[in-house]
Amino acid sequence: MRKMNYYWLGIIGLVFLASCQEEMTIPKPPTYLRLELPDHSYTPFDDNCPYMLEIADSYNVKPVSDQFGPTCHKDIDLGKLNGTIHLSYIDMEEPLSVYVNYANDKVDEHKVKATAIEDKQFIYSEKSVFCTLFELKGDVASPFQFYLTDSVSRFVSGVVYFNSKPNYDSIKPSLEYLKVDLEHLIEKFEWKK
Repeated sequence: MRKMNYYWLGIIGLVFLASCQEEMTIPKPPTYLRLELPDHSYTPFDDNCPYMLEIADSYNVKPVSDQFGPTCHKDIDLGKLNGTIHLSYIDMEEPLSVYVNYANDKVDEHKVKATAIEDKQFIYSEKSVFCTLFELKGDVASPFQFYLTDSVSRFVSGVVYFNSKPNYDSIKPSLEYLKVDLEHLIEKFEWKK
């Protein structure tokens, strides 16, 4: 009987000692600041290039020059999103397939890191605007790539880069916001006559 009492006293003592220890802290995952983004509103952009487009009011178009002066390549600063859309304009000298294959190869370079690649086609026959938008999911350097063409003589490619280490989960809200603006840019894109 005494052994039984010592046994219970021992268990009660262990429970008492265990309850006196400091509370164990559990590490929490890092958090990210919530990004306050403006409502979507757009402004037409038109300069001496053979195309016109509309960009979000919170973005800023920066001209790109080469050794001969200004070009029709543009960098669109994404403002609070902390990124850039690089637009490259090309007067086609080769068949369309050469440019499309090159754009597709650039998307394929991200297959190593991408968890999925989705493409969406936009066809505006009345404006001769044909586009494919690629959404690359996962920790990739460029989450969106696209090209626009009239399928005869003009080709514009676009690539989105953020100025941060790729972390898909943390930038997903920004990507969803940007996707709306990219689809608007594509929808309103026009070739000059």
